[in-house]
Amino acid sequence: MSILDNFRDWKEFLGERVEQAKQAGMESQTLENVAYQIGGYLAEQVDPKNDQERLLKQLWDAGDQQQQQALASLMVKLVQNSDNVNRGN
Repeated sequence: MSILDNFRDWKEFLGERVEQAKQAGMESQTLENVAYQIGGYLAEQVDPKNDQERLLKQLWDAGDQQQQQALASLMVKLVQNSDNVNRGN
């Protein structure tokens, strides 16, 4: 099963990568820029595997660059908040 088949697994995977980047000293703005680049790649190259991914792709496609950057930033915050909740922070 691909990591993209299950949205919860995708969020966990993304959250782990975000945490690794933070521990490596990556600044928030750089992290959000990377998330934006990954979002663009996924939107153009990867077929959505579930309802959540289809919604994200539709939102991505509907937005301009600024809105796409905001969506990428929100995804980073979503997984950071999920990680904090899961760790009891």
